[in-house]
Amino acid sequence: MKLRQLGEDRLLARLLPRLPSNRTIIAGAGDDCAVVRAPGENKLILLKTDCIVENVHFRSRDNPAAVGWKAMMRPLSDFAAMSGLPQFALITLIAPRHTPVAKIDNLYRGLRRAAARFDVSIVGGETSDTRGPLAISVSVVGFVEKDRWISRRGGKPGDDLFVTGRLGGAAKGKHLRFVPRIVESRWVGQNFRVHAMIDLSDGLGVDLPRLAKASKVGFKIDINALPLAPGAKIDNAISDGEDYELLFAISPRDRKRLETTWRKKFPKVPLTRVGRLFPQSAIRNPKLASGFVHFK
Repeated sequence: MKLRQLGEDRLLARLLPRLPSNRTIIAGAGDDCAVVRAPGENKLILLKTDCIVENVHFRSRDNPAAVGWKAMMRPLSDFAAMSGLPQFALITLIAPRHTPVAKIDNLYRGLRRAAARFDVSIVGGETSDTRGPLAISVSVVGFVEKDRWISRRGGKPGDDLFVTGRLGGAAKGKHLRFVPRIVESRWVGQNFRVHAMIDLSDGLGVDLPRLAKASKVGFKIDINALPLAPGAKIDNAISDGEDYELLFAISPRDRKRLETTWRKKFPKVPLTRVGRLFPQSAIRNPKLASGFVHFK
């Protein structure tokens, strides 16, 4: 069966009853707007939207469930970058009418599994026909405590730069099965004063200069220290993108305690010091191989 044979209303009736929900939702998917209970006064609301487009972020032959997983996990990785907790998601599906319904079923299966991994409730969204490629946009709302939110703007000269996990694994399919570092981010934000943080979605070669520019600092990187995924080379780690690991800046005074406690808390997740921040006037930032940049 194709979407043109099913129609929008029957498609929604097929998808909406399966969406994850929780007790904070007053009115969820199926009404004109979702209505949810707001968090406490000591919290800040976080909002993020992200999209994936066929032949840009995934291939038509990729497993639809894996594509759905990626669509949900991309904005959740941005929540990790700010030490936030996601709560609610809106999904916009833009699909050609000849798309098999089974493909959409599997895509939503991946979306649901990814949302459930972090207790995110899917509360609504939109569907649309298109003559172009299939695309999924996911908008997420959540919160972070006022004294715990982290941006990319707070890096300080002298800070050590750390990277979680391993880099350069997108070519081996990591971009379709990654798990955002929300748990790790929440822990490090609670136990250390992280000055700046960013998720490595477009590649170290793009995202590190972004953090440095936002923080108005320079940087040096130890190329040989980069933690490589199996089979990856240094160029992959710098320029391939879609690692969805965290890059963060922290005072060198906290380095030893961070490394020691991290190994105990997350023994299966490497944490690697890859460089340092410097005063902007004291260093000319090295030219790194560029990562993924849209419209170029």
